[in-house]
Amino acid sequence: MSSAENSLEVIHTHGDRVVVRSAATGTDLFSYVYKPDPDAFEARKPYVHPLRTLSGNLVSGYRPNDHRWHKGLQMTASHLSGQNFWGGNCYVHGEGYLPLPDRIGSMRHDGFDAVEAGADELNLTERLTWIENGGDEWAREKRGVRVHSVDPDSGSYAIDWSIELTNTRADSEALRFGSPTTAGREMAGYTGLQWRGPRDFTGGKVFGPEEPADAAGSVATYDAPGALMGTQGPWLAFTAEHDDVDAHSTLMFEHAPENLDEQAAIHASHWFVRAEPIPTVAFSWAFFEEFALPAGETFRYRYRIVVADGAWDKERVAARLKELPW
Repeated sequence: MSSAENSLEVIHTHGDRVVVRSAATGTDLFSYVYKPDPDAFEARKPYVHPLRTLSGNLVSGYRPNDHRWHKGLQMTASHLSGQNFWGGNCYVHGEGYLPLPDRIGSMRHDGFDAVEAGADELNLTERLTWIENGGDEWAREKRGVRVHSVDPDSGSYAIDWSIELTNTRADSEALRFGSPTTAGREMAGYTGLQWRGPRDFTGGKVFGPEEPADAAGSVATYDAPGALMGTQGPWLAFTAEHDDVDAHSTLMFEHAPENLDEQAAIHASHWFVRAEPIPTVAFSWAFFEEFALPAGETFRYRYRIVVADGAWDKERVAARLKELPW
């Protein structure tokens, strides 16, 4: 493999976005948009879109008509001490989803401590403030985003995403992280880092390293993403066939080892995953139970997303992830 084949170009439009481009193909692989969105109801926060494979196939969705607040790959918090940093309607037990704009929070981009562009990777270190709807600053975040391991032979590259969040509430109250499931809606534990796929990923195939078991204890099929909803595991993959082009793409979602360590992680993580009626995956940090972050304290998580051309199977996914050390 020549150095030109895996080299990257980085274009930073100050105040707007950072774009990573494949020097070999001219394809914009990754756009990190930090300019505030115009609609506060969608919970203003940075996001990644468009997200493309090395061959240029689109693997992220932006403002789909079913959930306008879904924007590619983004850090979220659907239920946080009565506020919604996910965007859109709020789930209220016994009443369903309601438009409650006074509950919608935002994440303010405060600046980059580093934008380090090498020949074959990008490293961003960003400072953000989480602000509740009334304007009070609730948390400070140090975010890391790294694009790396471009491999034309396998048709894949990796994105590492880290969060270090500190409770800075002036009233010294704990921040309580939950989800619609902790609020009373069964199997809707979405929160945390979320990916929304393009429309043609609807009905895609989802699988993990182990065959999941259904509630009765029998083996469930990989072709039923619902079998993985609410489960735990080191990684999950989503593969689908595109419209317009004769091609498949695969995304791999992986936890850093400490995320699944009961001693290291602030709370257990579970998968939120759907292929129908919409394609989406979230690393849910509060699926079934709330957790509290006391004033002045910090939690940390690290995640990896591998973007690949082709319809990968379990063995190929496992082998590629093993090749990428943490």
